[in-house]
Amino acid sequence: MEAYLEQRVAADARLAPAAQILRVIAATAVEMSSLIGLGQLYGRLGASRASTNSDGDVQKELDVLANDMFVDGLRRAPVAAVLSEELSETLALDPSAPLVVAIDPLDGSSNIDANVSIGTIFSVLPVLPGATSPDAHFLQPGRAQAAAGFVIYGPQTSFVFVLGDGPTQIFTLDRRDGLFYQALSSLSIAKDSAEYAINASNYRHWDAPVRAYIDDCVQGAEGPLKRNYNMRWVASLVAEAYRILLRGGIFLYPGDHRPGYGEGRLRLIYEANPIALIVERAGGVATNCVQRTLDEVPAAIHARAPLVFGSSDPVELVARYHSDPQFSAERSPLFGRRGLMRL
Repeated sequence: MEAYLEQRVAADARLAPAAQILRVIAATAVEMSSLIGLGQLYGRLGASRASTNSDGDVQKELDVLANDMFVDGLRRAPVAAVLSEELSETLALDPSAPLVVAIDPLDGSSNIDANVSIGTIFSVLPVLPGATSPDAHFLQPGRAQAAAGFVIYGPQTSFVFVLGDGPTQIFTLDRRDGLFYQALSSLSIAKDSAEYAINASNYRHWDAPVRAYIDDCVQGAEGPLKRNYNMRWVASLVAEAYRILLRGGIFLYPGDHRPGYGEGRLRLIYEANPIALIVERAGGVATNCVQRTLDEVPAAIHARAPLVFGSSDPVELVARYHSDPQFSAERSPLFGRRGLMRL
């Protein structure tokens, strides 16, 4: 990984601060990987605390520990401020630094004790000249990101990132020497796929276009989409993203009608935006069901957003279900389940 970063910085010296941030995140991720690998031998890492994070979620022991470890690491990097899911307010660091970092230190912490893949997601943004508060630096559209990525702690620990205008890279940790080595470069997400990932238990809460799309997938070859589908759901954003990078598919976490879920549940700045940049640099698409995620301007530092990402064909198809309510043959007044033409 170091050789790759040196090569990129040699070609464009402006990338040096972001490259240093990637080094710090990688080093901290190595420590996190070792800690997570101990599981119950370390203690109840998945135990709940009395405290909650910025979103009102109950914090796990490892949530707090991960936040402390990454923030401490970023103090050694050219970072003006840190925005974390585990902190209600932005944390000012070096006011002279050119970049800020938004981070979800531990995504999927509910999976800790179950030994399911969890991860770290981060976004690196340029400092805005003349900003009147640390928050202002983070209220930029995702296309402004100077770097973004995630670490997945699973059977392998892999570091997936984008630096500058470069393509999506995957480096995997060799636990024998504690270093990340390039595993895949210049990824290309399959344009189409028969796999979709969504929490189907929320079906009754979804808007009609999402229900229509999933209904048509479930009907398989006998339905209007004319093919059989497989559903996947890990309940870990990094695990879903990693799978889609390698073999295509679509992930959906739409807004729904439950209290607090109207704008989705994922955080735009430090979850949706970095995943969207990684996916788009690999040839995929990421939207809020209709519009490109990277074009959204955050209204607040912990703003939520619906997120649909993956292979371009199914993601664009979902957008069409939203823009044209009659698009699905199954939902058409003439051909619907209760329509005039149903025999």
